[in-house]
Amino acid sequence: MKLLIIDCGNGCIDLAVRAQAAGHAVRVFIRHHKDGSRNDSGDGIIERVDSWEAHMDWADLIFVTDNNKYISMLERYQKMGYPIIGCNVEGQSWEQNREKGAEVHERMKIDTIPMTKFSNYDEAISYVVKNPKRYVSKPIGDGEKSMSYVAKNAADMVYMLQYWKKKNSYKGEFVLQDFHAGIEMAVGGWFGIGGFSKYWLENWEFKKLMNDDLGVATGEQGTILRYTEQSKLADEVLRPLEGMLHGINYSGYIDINCIIDDSGKPWPLEFTTRPGWPLFQIQQALHKGDPIQWMVDLLNGKDTLEVSKDVACGVVISIPDYPYSNITKKECSGYPLFGIESKDILTNIHLSEVMWGKAPCMVDDKVKMNVPMYVTAGDYVCTVSGTGPTVNKARKDCYNTIKEKIEIPNSIMYRTDIGKRLEEQLPMLHDMGYCKDLKYGN
Repeated sequence: MKLLIIDCGNGCIDLAVRAQAAGHAVRVFIRHHKDGSRNDSGDGIIERVDSWEAHMDWADLIFVTDNNKYISMLERYQKMGYPIIGCNVEGQSWEQNREKGAEVHERMKIDTIPMTKFSNYDEAISYVVKNPKRYVSKPIGDGEKSMSYVAKNAADMVYMLQYWKKKNSYKGEFVLQDFHAGIEMAVGGWFGIGGFSKYWLENWEFKKLMNDDLGVATGEQGTILRYTEQSKLADEVLRPLEGMLHGINYSGYIDINCIIDDSGKPWPLEFTTRPGWPLFQIQQALHKGDPIQWMVDLLNGKDTLEVSKDVACGVVISIPDYPYSNITKKECSGYPLFGIESKDILTNIHLSEVMWGKAPCMVDDKVKMNVPMYVTAGDYVCTVSGTGPTVNKARKDCYNTIKEKIEIPNSIMYRTDIGKRLEEQLPMLHDMGYCKDLKYGN
């Protein structure tokens, strides 16, 4: 089979490597960095192409990693019936336009948290002063991550709005949403013309840079996930959307993040109408069989996805100056990933900004120069996954691999507590009827 990957960031190498190992022909287009420089990720590991459009007719399957940069251009190909696993323009609006996403749920009689849209910092500041309560701010569109902010109180929110105004860090629209206390949990599923796959993906993201959810928001530092055929949360917030997804001809992965309050009521926060990163990479640790045949089948109305029922834990590995990435990628490229072998990247190490290069290496207690090996191509290096029958056993499997395999110069960074908060939260979720068969374990 011939697989074309259209990658807007750095998430495709893992799937490309797995598809190649399964005997498929793979071509990968990776967008340049925002500063215009070439993204070197995957060089020497996968076949890179300079234009995705030139290879559309070649491919038996087209996998799109994002729903931002090329979605409008891809729309005509989707309407022509090209075998694309990926979001379309209407699906993109569910995620990028938060008001539209809320309307989708409201049409299905699913309650959402009130929000107000702004395009002016002064108007938002005035609104908070007149309505002093706790808010969450979120950008509309593919906005600045720091705008995803949970304020401690109204004064905290006003200060941050003043700070963003002074920095002029974000010029787009944003929303202020009432704060709802509760447990954050998401559920997703794979969708094709035959509807949803029988497996739902329940998942818990850890979004802050540091342990105990301290530090800046990065999008996702690690995740606990598992596939299940019975999901109360999916029944409440995702399964009711099946008709609408058919109506917009959606294909691919869709996920809804929620806050579950003390009464057990789920409040949808936002859609993800694309593969999540590193969520999709961690999923690979649970997928069985051919890594892409099931996607072709999904597009043809067949559900052939087979998965392990284990829990998976994934942890992002990075180097400075992540998560800011203010320095050029060239400055954080070329650092060796000592000890990582090909068999590792087909099991529980999922490459991101990595390429094939050369570096000094210890061989028989001597330094050998210019040894071929995997080296960094940026500061978002890889994700390590681990699996097990319980959350804690999956955590241990993941962190054991990190300790045994991950050795990179230049101060590697990763959280050491991914999954820990579920030790307290799972019993509460069980009492509310959610994921009752999922155990934290020893």
